[in-house]
Amino acid sequence: MQNWFKLVPVALKCQQRGISTSLPLSGKRNFRKFNVYSKRGTRVVKEAQRTQQNPPVPIHKRGVRDTGMIVNGQFVEIQEKIPEIIVPDLTGCKLKPYVSYKAPDVVQSEFTSLDLFNAVYSRKIIDDFKADKLQSDGQALEPSENERLQPEEALIRARKTGSDIF
Repeated sequence: MQNWFKLVPVALKCQQRGISTSLPLSGKRNFRKFNVYSKRGTRVVKEAQRTQQNPPVPIHKRGVRDTGMIVNGQFVEIQEKIPEIIVPDLTGCKLKPYVSYKAPDVVQSEFTSLDLFNAVYSRKIIDDFKADKLQSDGQALEPSENERLQPEEALIRARKTGSDIF
């Protein structure tokens, strides 16, 4: 009986536990799902290598878009490309900050140029026609601000930042 107790501590010292996070049969195939870009060195090291090597070492940006462009060898920041997070003030709002999955789907047709025309001009044209405020060629006697716009000015307004929000 005494010899058996002497062997137990020796046997316990030899046991080891291991944790495996992948299947032994998969081998290196499991690592294909991990995108490991720029394995060697940080971004600073890559910047230093770009100036020393020809051709320069490409820097992977991991899906982040540039907020500017290179003009005459210098990076120029473009204000419209900088993302702007607009958060409304919701104090006193009775609505919940989420949408339930039980909410019905809203199906809406595409907003066409005809819909835009009807939303902006049609009411004024009908009112001018009923009030007999049209010239013989169909132009309004009292044009609104939108009707007085020149094509060039309308194009500039349409291309401004935030013009698509109404």
